[in-house]
Amino acid sequence: MLAAARTAFAERGYDGASIRAIATAAGVDPALVHHYFGTKDALFLAAVQLPADPDDFLPEVLAAPPDQLGAAVVRTVLRVWDGPARPGILALVRSAVNHEWSARLLREFVLARIIRRVVGTLDMPVAEREARGALVASQVMGLVMARYVLRLEPLASARPDDVVAAVAPTLQRYLTGEVDLSGRRD
Repeated sequence: MLAAARTAFAERGYDGASIRAIATAAGVDPALVHHYFGTKDALFLAAVQLPADPDDFLPEVLAAPPDQLGAAVVRTVLRVWDGPARPGILALVRSAVNHEWSARLLREFVLARIIRRVVGTLDMPVAEREARGALVASQVMGLVMARYVLRLEPLASARPDDVVAAVAPTLQRYLTGEVDLSGRRD
């Protein structure tokens, strides 16, 4: 079931994959998938093998006022990465850098389970939320790569409060500030 789920989530994304289709691909009844995993969210977490559940850390971010959302995101990223889930998340990020399949799963996890929920709190058109979400993801992934994977100094050893102070304004601008999203690639 997990192999079928990984394939479905990687190929169709979280929203496009269904419990019924995953069960069919695994040759089992959908009730069996529900029995072992309960929900699509739980199945996704098991398939991606994430050591941290967004439901454990996202409520704090989602409760932040819109003008403090950038700081809440950075604080939460640092807390999760500096906690016990770090080795597992680091392994997933390293795997995503080297394998397209892992990259698709990580991208889907970050977009569907985290970024869309954060930008979904903002009152703006869906297309604008998606564009802003991509900008936020680029900043967060850049921070993660520089601080935890490449260990670039002085960022790697900076105090969390200093990282929040340096990075949060950029995230805040991406979330609620002036951003020209009208340009298109030719």
